[in-house]
Amino acid sequence: MKLGTLKSQTSKDGELVVVSQDNKWALKVTEIAPNMQNALENWSSVSGQLQEAYEGLNSGQIENKIEVNESLFHSPLPRSYQWADGSAYIHHIKLVRKSRNAALPETLETVPLMYQGGSDNFLAPRENIPQVDFGHGTDFEGEVAVIVDDVPMGTKAEDAIGYIRLVMLCNDVSLRGLIPSELKQGFGFLQGKPSSSFSPFAVTPDELGDAWKGGRLHLPLLVQYNDEFFGNADAGAMHFNFGELIEHAARTRHLKAGTIIGSGTVSNEDMDRGSSCLAERRMLEKIHEGVIKTPFMKEGDKVKIEMLNEKNENIFGTIEQTVVPYA
Repeated sequence: MKLGTLKSQTSKDGELVVVSQDNKWALKVTEIAPNMQNALENWSSVSGQLQEAYEGLNSGQIENKIEVNESLFHSPLPRSYQWADGSAYIHHIKLVRKSRNAALPETLETVPLMYQGGSDNFLAPRENIPQVDFGHGTDFEGEVAVIVDDVPMGTKAEDAIGYIRLVMLCNDVSLRGLIPSELKQGFGFLQGKPSSSFSPFAVTPDELGDAWKGGRLHLPLLVQYNDEFFGNADAGAMHFNFGELIEHAARTRHLKAGTIIGSGTVSNEDMDRGSSCLAERRMLEKIHEGVIKTPFMKEGDKVKIEMLNEKNENIFGTIEQTVVPYA
């Protein structure tokens, strides 16, 4: 099943729609659940109705469908009670830590890294990224993310996977120039992580077929930067799977329905596959060429993030954003 959220002038949470498998048509289902958060909080009672609407839309039996225009879609959850982003790709951790001249954590391979990001105001997938100061080092980060149902405190990884309700993509915007000084204060970062955005469509794990296994999504994450190839790293190369990330987040707290868990920047050791963020490319340039050539994002720079299945179909729609000065 594929779901999305249309922007609304009357609700900050938008209007819930089911989206056809080919991304061409949508159907408002607000009579089943007014918005995504409501659907997640009542998943056991509404998911069957949503699935029925989805199947009807795909079969062509629905008459009041609307044509999909991705620019009218918000992130599936325009705001969330919780957004916790992991760092499940160890290659990325090594490169970014090296870029900051920071030591690797002793628990690199045993305990996931995770930060709690701002979730009160996500950007739409086609919304500009506003920046107050281009000296802050604006970067994009292509990720996979999941949305969970209510997860009890202390849930273990093998059970946590069963609480995943939806999968989507993410652009976790980072301000690389601010992060090091924030971390030196010993209390995490805040200003270095402005609003993120998510793909127009979120899908249930069964929609991913054999690509979803072991709590990982085994497909390339396609990233273009200023209309040129930037990366196609295999998202399945996570050291920690989503079950382990959820277990980590739920160690001392309940996770409520609608909590978003991110994978961290998708990263592979194979350099031919490129990167999913500028920080990685910059560090690889420094390591292999002795000099950093790639600047961080400046006004007018554009990033595009999407994922295709084995049939070359766009699963989640497209994140496409341009950096602009904040007015």
